[in-house]
Amino acid sequence: MDFERRAGGRHAVVVGGSIAGLLAAHVLAGHADRVTVVERDRLPEGAGPRPGVPQGRHPHVLLEGGQRALDTLLPGFAEELRAAGAPRVGMPGDMVQWQAGRWFRRTPSSTYIHTGSRAQIEDLVRRRVLAHPAITVAGSTDAVGLLGDASRVRGVLLRERGEGARVADVRPLGADLVVDASGRGTKAPQWLAAIGAEAPQEEIIDTGLAYASRVYRDLTGTLGGDALGYNIVPGPAQPYGCVVLPLEDGTHLLTFSGLRGDEPPTGEDEFVAYAKRLPHPFVHRWLREAAEPLSPVSGFRRTADVRRRYDLPGRRPAGFLATGDALCTFNPIYGQGMTVAALSAVALRDALADGRTPTTRRVQRALLTASRQAWDISGGADKQMPGAVGNAASARAVDRVTAWYLRRVQERVSGNPEVGAAFRSVVSLVSPATALFAPRVARAVLLGRPAEPLAEPPLTRD
Repeated sequence: MDFERRAGGRHAVVVGGSIAGLLAAHVLAGHADRVTVVERDRLPEGAGPRPGVPQGRHPHVLLEGGQRALDTLLPGFAEELRAAGAPRVGMPGDMVQWQAGRWFRRTPSSTYIHTGSRAQIEDLVRRRVLAHPAITVAGSTDAVGLLGDASRVRGVLLRERGEGARVADVRPLGADLVVDASGRGTKAPQWLAAIGAEAPQEEIIDTGLAYASRVYRDLTGTLGGDALGYNIVPGPAQPYGCVVLPLEDGTHLLTFSGLRGDEPPTGEDEFVAYAKRLPHPFVHRWLREAAEPLSPVSGFRRTADVRRRYDLPGRRPAGFLATGDALCTFNPIYGQGMTVAALSAVALRDALADGRTPTTRRVQRALLTASRQAWDISGGADKQMPGAVGNAASARAVDRVTAWYLRRVQERVSGNPEVGAAFRSVVSLVSPATALFAPRVARAVLLGRPAEPLAEPPLTRD
């Protein structure tokens, strides 16, 4: 980064102790003398939930692209994750999945996801990152503004939280670089405006999707043997979704999703009855006959896709970057957030190490590029959903052509191994989207016939 040299050495501040913030701090520790992570929560001693992670009680999957990125940043992380008991679910072999009007055949898996809790993954990342002697945490502390002006950010304004803290007690913390990793609730646009800089343009796609989750124990062994989970993927013609995923302690987390006006309820009886909306009764049957509830029902409704265009021209100060959900927030139903956080940290590392002077604008563009494929996947799908609103929700001509092609892809995923492997590699953020247009894949998509659809969910493997 274009750090300014100051007494005491280069100092970077990362706002937010999320996975995105921790990984950014890890990268910056290789370029700064000191890195301070400012976190509003008091960090737990182990793998516990945090109030600052409103989705913490809902499913978090780590896609294969994220696993590879984390292993690059923190060598041996994937092995450590498996040793901690995080379930590894093969796709499509381990999952009973319905999407685009058909059941996916459970052929041999070509990609794997980790489905343990968010708290477990964050705890493992936090322990590895905070072992670095240059990184410290200012816990129970809010960042409430920026120091500097429209030309350069020079630090942050902080306020303590907790008992005895006073609203008026704001203190400055000087820094040569400030990274906003404060999540989907970021206040950085207001902070920038307050120092005379220009807030970023925001692109928004909001389907009104809401979801509700509950932890269950499988009493009959229905899950955990031949099938590890269930996944009903919503779409324009069938807007109700459901996923049942294994957790590290042997329990299962079930989540229902629905659109604006028909959101999943949080009442116990109504929650179970919501399963009747799905295109097949097998999940409702599992809930009634095989599942013991272990937690209350938790709801979540802030699921819009939001992209903040810091890369576009404007009055942007040097010394300020945004990453993670503070830069690009995805509809959580696609499970991309942790993976994009890791990919963004890799992009930050590469941008700082490529031999050129890493200006703020160029590094910010690299971070946006790291999130672009995930945005195209989630935003492209959400534009097709009924009732989608927002300034980026209108489908362009190219979007309609792409949607037509992707519908043909999904119709052939189950019956053509090459199409299936390419599709899963793209949505796992391992391969670029161009993999779906490779000659042999395109030939199968355009000329091949889809397999005969299955009449019932494939509860056993092919």
